[in-house]
Amino acid sequence: MLKKKQLNYFKDLLNEQLDTLLKEVNKTVSGMSGPKENLPDPADRATLEADRNFTLRIRDRERKLIGKIKDALERIENGTYGICESCEEDISEERLTVRPVTTLCIECKTRQEEEERMKGV
Repeated sequence: MLKKKQLNYFKDLLNEQLDTLLKEVNKTVSGMSGPKENLPDPADRATLEADRNFTLRIRDRERKLIGKIKDALERIENGTYGICESCEEDISEERLTVRPVTTLCIECKTRQEEEERMKGV
């Protein structure tokens, strides 16, 4: 079970990550809603579109991470943060430091990945 000081550390870390991600989202939205570039060269237009698609894929991954961060913050508030949702044992502080949004201890995550690999997922 994590102590209050540890929970505050993870809460601050998660809030910092969330703020950073939200600032990036706002930059992307304002950058894509600005004036349209009229590039006469088809290769330049294609490059611009490829760059925009790449940026949107990154933002989609970040959107998913934002959801996980919000879920983790909710778990801190309701007292379930740091508890494995599979075996209900404590998740190590080392694992939470590396992946603060995790919901599985390393043993359960390893088992889940092995099962997925066996199924070919």
